[in-house]
Amino acid sequence: MITRFPTSPRLRPAGVLARLCGARDGATAVEFAFTFPMIAMLVVAIMEFGMIMFVGVLMESGLRDASRYGITGYVESGLTRMERIVQIVGEHTLGLVDMAKVDFDVLVYPGFGDVGGEEFVDGNGNGTYDAGETFTDKNANGVWDSDIGVPGPGDAGDVVVYRIRYDWPLMTPFAATFIGSDPTFPIRASVAVRNEPW
Repeated sequence: MITRFPTSPRLRPAGVLARLCGARDGATAVEFAFTFPMIAMLVVAIMEFGMIMFVGVLMESGLRDASRYGITGYVESGLTRMERIVQIVGEHTLGLVDMAKVDFDVLVYPGFGDVGGEEFVDGNGNGTYDAGETFTDKNANGVWDSDIGVPGPGDAGDVVVYRIRYDWPLMTPFAATFIGSDPTFPIRASVAVRNEPW
């Protein structure tokens, strides 16, 4: 003979299921576990974009001050004008930019309208200059140039373009999938000035 003990409605499968569905203990922890990855991604994205914008502003400020120095023609003892120009940009970036990895161009042009490359007629419509296509030879050297600027800080009255490019290393590789193809983000700045007469 089998003795059956009376079971509580709480121990029956339907009762257990009903209690589990009605239980709220630990709900906050489960909700946090679902939302935490999204919050973490948002915080990382804000930090990444904030640093990119901050470094971009520092580079632009440094380039502007370097060009102000460059237009005067003043040369400090022990340094060339170009060395001091690069040093000014380095000082303004507060050590956040590795100046050894910066692409820094200082190019002299005959006038503001000459900044950049020579215009050409794109005969085959591919968007690039190909041999045989006609072009405007601004610097009269007989060949098409993508940029006619001459390196250097220039002389009195010259138009000088200062350009800087730095590949900012992203803090997380995850962010690179959204804001860059590499684990870096290119930051660029440029300014065009005319040197003072000296």
